Amino acid sequence: MSLETPLIIDCHGHYTTAPAPLQVFRDGQLAKIRDPLKPDPDGPVISDDEIRESIEKNQLRLLKERGADMTIFSPRASVMAHHIGDKGVSQRWTVECNNLIKRVVDLYPDYFIGVCQLPQSPGVSLEGSIRELERCVAMGFVGCNLNPDPSGGHFSAPPLYDRYWYPFFEKMVELDVPAMIHVSGSCNPAFHATGAYYINADTTAFMQLIEGDLFRDFPTLRLIIPHGGGAVPYHWGRYRGLADMLKKPELREHVMKNVYFDTCVYHQPGIDLLFEVIDTKNILFGSEMVGAVRGIDPQTGFYFDDTKRYVDALAISPEDKYNVFEGNARRVYPRLDAALKSRGL
Repeated sequence: MSLETPLIIDCHGHYTTAPAPLQVFRDGQLAKIRDPLKPDPDGPVISDDEIRESIEKNQLRLLKERGADMTIFSPRASVMAHHIGDKGVSQRWTVECNNLIKRVVDLYPDYFIGVCQLPQSPGVSLEGSIRELERCVAMGFVGCNLNPDPSGGHFSAPPLYDRYWYPFFEKMVELDVPAMIHVSGSCNPAFHATGAYYINADTTAFMQLIEGDLFRDFPTLRLIIPHGGGAVPYHWGRYRGLADMLKKPELREHVMKNVYFDTCVYHQPGIDLLFEVIDTKNILFGSEMVGAVRGIDPQTGFYFDDTKRYVDALAISPEDKYNVFEGNARRVYPRLDAALKSRGL
């Protein structure tokens, strides 16, 4: 597309409206965990019509109403729940969720493209996650959601610069796919899932990347930190200062060649700050619509998660607007770019 009429690519969408049989299957898994004598649940039986109803009344309707063109779509993050059950439970749940995303993409290829959940579990190697990433990329998925805290709010996993993660990062580089750093539900009552835990994890992940030298070892690795980067833009001076105290290079060299933030920030002053502090080459349009915040803002009369309005209101150049809405996503997700080019876009 052109600078004047970019594609509006939403980098952050979840299937939060999945048909009820998926939850019935999950409830069966949870029942089996509570009582091992219960049988393993049968896989969810979901018709194409059920998928159409769930998508057309929700994500697809809102996407069209708000003027977007495509969503990078993944399973519902809050129910990845890597802290529940063992690796076998997580593996089967992940496969069912990713297969459902594939069906959505097959039904609506012009509007959705897949990003996969991973079958992570606390203290378990990432071999299963590597296999699932390979499987999903072979199905046409363009990236993954990587949970930096499979414990669900206790942060018991090694920091992202630890070599525990290296085999998975090596596979990401090999397949040329990015990861969105995204936690799941919180089992720690001290952390409200979307109001505290998500933002804590975003901010913690960024600090871990400052502390380590991950991108020295993986110079082409690309990570998206959602929800506007958590608290990072607001405390940018703190992180610049901490990098200096840790004898690290400037953030633009040390981290920001490989890290991107989305625009899932639900008020205009927050978007204004994000764009004032962070270079537009590091910002991808995202809304996480039908997600964490679903209501209408009484101060504006518009939905909180209608983030395109906030970006449209910015006094930025057509080139910057093109990059935020389209160009950056195509650069960060090369497989998305290839899919669009195959359609003449």
